[in-house]
Amino acid sequence: MKKLNLFLFLLFIGVAAMGFTSRIAPDDFYAGKWDIVIVGTPNGDAKMVADLVRKDGKLTGQLTPADANAAKIPIESIEESANKLNLTFTAQGYNIAMELNKVDDDNLKGSIMNGMFDATAKRIKN
Repeated sequence: MKKLNLFLFLLFIGVAAMGFTSRIAPDDFYAGKWDIVIVGTPNGDAKMVADLVRKDGKLTGQLTPADANAAKIPIESIEESANKLNLTFTAQGYNIAMELNKVDDDNLKGSIMNGMFDATAKRIKN
């Protein structure tokens, strides 16, 4: 009986430890490549890839439009929190603010230009 109690106790501790570790968000959740789609722009849906990297503790990056002839767009500022990512960049002469909220481990959803257009992002897995 003592062995059974010991086994159940260790099993409980193991399950509890797994539960706590699965809730901890990775330090660089937003770092990596993301497929971004901006829905309903005057030119149709805009597709691009955001490449976000952490340099000296700060998140930086660039956007690569799906159009092969378009130049890469540097991201001017990034504000991040546990559940939200705000990007600011300049495209076609306009300063654009994009707000993306965490949906799950691989998806973000939000808008650009204060809700004018919806935006989604999906993590690109290597």
